[in-house]
Amino acid sequence: MNIEIDKNLFDINPDLKLGMIHYTKITVSESPQMLKGRLQLFQEQLFFELQDKPVNEQEGIKEWRQVWKQFGADPNRYRHSAEALMRRVSKENYLQPFHSAVDLNNFFSLEYQIPVGIYDVHKLKGNVQLQVGDENTGYEGLNGRFNSLKGILTLHDDQGPFGSPFVDSARTAVTEHTTEAMEIFFLRPSMQENEAKELLNAAGQMFTQIHGGDFQSTVIRQS
Repeated sequence: MNIEIDKNLFDINPDLKLGMIHYTKITVSESPQMLKGRLQLFQEQLFFELQDKPVNEQEGIKEWRQVWKQFGADPNRYRHSAEALMRRVSKENYLQPFHSAVDLNNFFSLEYQIPVGIYDVHKLKGNVQLQVGDENTGYEGLNGRFNSLKGILTLHDDQGPFGSPFVDSARTAVTEHTTEAMEIFFLRPSMQENEAKELLNAAGQMFTQIHGGDFQSTVIRQS
C-alpha cells in the first residue's frame, strides 16, 4: 500500500506531514484494565490542566485550527477530532471505553494534541492519498450521520474518501475482528521529522504491547 499527500497541498502548507503506523498480526479486544485506568486518569488530570489553559490555547490544538483555516474549513463550525475530544474532557464528559484500538487511539490524540485515525487495512482498496474535499466529498461517519467534507483534509482510497482529521468513515472502522490496521497521525506541521519518528515509534511500541503483532512506521512529507 502506497500513501502520499496530494502535491498541491504543499503549495498551501509546505510543512504538511503525516505519520503512518502499519500494524500486522494484532488482536483487538475489550481494553485491559490497565488501559482503561490510564485513559481515565489522564482525562482527569487533563481536566484540571484545562481549567488554567483552555482548549484553544493548547499548542497542538491551536496549530491544527490554523491548518484547518489554511485549507478552507471553519474551525469553529467543524472542529478537528483532537479538539472535539479535548472539549469533551474540559466539560468532564469523559470518553468511555469502546475497545482497545479505539481507546488507545483516543489516548494518543489527547496526549499529542493532534487528530489520529485508525483503519482496518482489509477494508481499504488500493493506494491512499491525502486530499482536500470538495462539494461532492462525504461519507457515513462513525458519528452515525453523513458528513460533508468540503474544504477538509480527507484520506481517499480507490473506493473514495474514508478518513479525515474531522471524523472517520464507518466503512473502514477497526473492530474486534481486525488483524491488520493502519494508524494515521495528522502531525503538527511545525514538528521536526526526527521528533515525529520518535513519536511514531513510542506509539507503535505501546500499541503492540497491548495488541501484540508487529509494526512499521514512516513519516510522509514533501520530498
